Amino acid sequence: MSSPATPPRSLAEALRGRDDVSLAALLRARPDLITPVPTDLTQLATRAGTRASVVRALEHLDRFALQTAEALAVAADPAPYDELLGLMAGDDRDPAVTAALPAALATLRAQALVWGGDDRLRLVRTARELLAPSPQHPSPTGLGPSVQESTAGMSPGRIQEIVTTAGLPSTHDAVSAVASLAALFGDRERMAALLAEAPEEARDVLSRLVWGPPYGQVTADPAAHLRWLLDRGLLVPTAPGTVVLPREVALHLRDGRAHRAPEPVPPAVESTAAHRPQIVDATAAGQAYTALATVEELLKDWDEGGPAVLRAGGLSVRDLKRTAVALDVPEPTAAFWVELAYAAGLLASDGEADERYAATPAYDEWLGQPAAQRWVRLAEAWLTATRTAGLVGGRDAKDRTLSALGPGLDRSAAPEVRHRVLTLLAALPEGAAPAAESVLARLRWERPLRGPHQEDDLRTRLAGWTLSEAELLGVTGRGALSAHGRALLGAPASRSQRQPHGDPARPADGGPGDKLPVHHHRPAPPDPLSPAEQTVASAAAARLLAPLLPEPLDHVLLQADLTAVAPGPLQRPLADMLGVLADVESKGGATVYRFTPASVRRALDAGRSASDLHAFLTAHSRTPVPQPLAYLIDDVARRHGHLRVGAASAYVRCDDDAVLNEILADKRAAALRLRRLAPTVLAAQADPATLLDGLRAMGFAPAAESAEGDVLVTRAHAHRTPARTAPVPVPDGPPVPDSTLLTAAIRAIRAGDLASTTPRKPTSADPPPTGGALPRTSSAETLATVQAAVLTGDTLWIGYVNAEGTASQRVIAPVRVEGGFVTAYDHTADEVRTYPLHRITGVAELADD
Repeated sequence: MSSPATPPRSLAEALRGRDDVSLAALLRARPDLITPVPTDLTQLATRAGTRASVVRALEHLDRFALQTAEALAVAADPAPYDELLGLMAGDDRDPAVTAALPAALATLRAQALVWGGDDRLRLVRTARELLAPSPQHPSPTGLGPSVQESTAGMSPGRIQEIVTTAGLPSTHDAVSAVASLAALFGDRERMAALLAEAPEEARDVLSRLVWGPPYGQVTADPAAHLRWLLDRGLLVPTAPGTVVLPREVALHLRDGRAHRAPEPVPPAVESTAAHRPQIVDATAAGQAYTALATVEELLKDWDEGGPAVLRAGGLSVRDLKRTAVALDVPEPTAAFWVELAYAAGLLASDGEADERYAATPAYDEWLGQPAAQRWVRLAEAWLTATRTAGLVGGRDAKDRTLSALGPGLDRSAAPEVRHRVLTLLAALPEGAAPAAESVLARLRWERPLRGPHQEDDLRTRLAGWTLSEAELLGVTGRGALSAHGRALLGAPASRSQRQPHGDPARPADGGPGDKLPVHHHRPAPPDPLSPAEQTVASAAAARLLAPLLPEPLDHVLLQADLTAVAPGPLQRPLADMLGVLADVESKGGATVYRFTPASVRRALDAGRSASDLHAFLTAHSRTPVPQPLAYLIDDVARRHGHLRVGAASAYVRCDDDAVLNEILADKRAAALRLRRLAPTVLAAQADPATLLDGLRAMGFAPAAESAEGDVLVTRAHAHRTPARTAPVPVPDGPPVPDSTLLTAAIRAIRAGDLASTTPRKPTSADPPPTGGALPRTSSAETLATVQAAVLTGDTLWIGYVNAEGTASQRVIAPVRVEGGFVTAYDHTADEVRTYPLHRITGVAELADD
């Protein structure tokens, strides 16, 4: 290991000089590096330099850190800090860039993308290959190749001609000539004097190429002003008809800047409207109540078995339209509610041969919970779900339509984007609604696109969907984060939670043109919560939301026009019974139910008697039961069951043969193919269910009966799937390791590094093994060395092959040797272990120092 005063010669040596806290930060930022855990720091450094890992690390940089890495890719290797500062801040040393650069460089160092001291900054080789300019992959900086790279294929004679024409003395070789030309282009004064002699048209050409792309086209016989540039190396031919602007020339024209517009400071999230927090919370609570009612209505509609599952999985377009009509919402919104219920584990396919969607047993448990807890379950499922309802109706990579509940909707970035958007809202003042474009601009700064297609940015679309879905779900109200939404994130308590409602010091509710100062932002939680922390946060959110939700009512208002008005949400038993006895006519702040002969017959079919219905309405109505409603119930009940339908294929029997004569005479009964078996019995070739429906359509009120002649009570059949678990989110790469795993991984890496780097004594006249090779000794020598170490207490370095054939190096302190096994304290694993001697490839004593 190098001493602290010795600069590291490799990334592995740089990592070896880090403390455990720094290594833990690296592994937390780049969890792919410990999947699986590296054997030592050399392997960790190798893995950190692989293309896949570097690409992933670059994609997680913010815009300024990425710009810093791009500048290092066009700087010398290694580059001093002053050169990097010049590339980022320019000749005038932009103070904002100068102030922000150390933090950006620290980020690159922390993520092992840059190593070395400030006098020798090195970008890891893979990152340089990815970010350095080339004809196939232009640099985001717009810079071209250096003079040395541009003239690599040029003849020495032509290089000497360029040097002489540029006013430089000729040299004895091409290498020194190129170095002389590069020095000229890097000298501000001499370069300014050279360009002062350039024709105006030549300067126009340079101005068009300076910010990129640096390549241009010329004819075989270029114009005079182009020839002037070519003769002095200000443009260099790279292929027939193609020229490039050398990097040093472009940097001079840019005043030393590698980027046209460095962005050292993230764009602020602006507020477009200011609302009183109480109004925000009340609005969000109303949306939360609507969300609960919508999910409940969706699953009640599918209570007896929902739409069929497509062969490829998911809902058909027709079924999604029907669901949207039933919920009275647009189709994209219906897809969101369906996916939310699925993510919460309330909805799944039943797995039958004729597979259909239905509620799960968890839905019944969910219905029994308080409203605030039911909302929290939906909100938690939304926050962590990777399934993205906004994609429904789009096309996948194979040009197939993406359907609700179908495959292909998982986007692993969705949870992180949702959390980040809400965190940005939590950082705004209370009651502040953000400008959507400023939120999107902030996210683009935090995770800039490295490709040219900005409009296809998935993160931007996810952020837009998050803002609209949070409003639908009641996490936000009027665009601002609510108190219970803030609590769900684990954000600090807002002032509205510490002050009584109606505080006179509160500003009035602002309009859309109001602006709020961005410097009042409060800190918000930077990372998603752990499961234990989320449990606490969810409980706090439920406590804040519960007082804002309307209390369920135990009464309705009966009207003379055969309607009942529910002025608010109803208690569960009342709502269930009223849903059987009447049909919902309109929804909103007050729900209107209408009583019809069919709805009353439905209640009678469910086993209720007329007296039961009268008693129920009397007990739950704040107004007297209207006479028309009482007459309707008595009239339907009088005729209910007068006819009996059973299985012959089917039959009808009635004590009043006049009624049967009426049925036979009715033309609508022809399809039932009835015939009289007895004065009080008719037989039909239709099945009992068809016969029941046909007679009811004719205006009769038949009742089904069993084979024993008893009336069958028809109850609503609640179809449920077998027990199902909610869909598991698809992670975005390896999960972030917790502190326990990090501690164990770092200990294992340190121990493995000790085993591979500790100096060892030679075991024979041959030199000791190098390059990580295992020690090799004979069985007799291995046994003798281990027995001697037991007596002397020495520490040994061994090579070991386990039962799976995996070889490793270990540092052990032998304690006992017997029966073909050695018991020793293993410094690598930090515990006492027993090893079979026949699996030890060899031993070596550690050097005294």
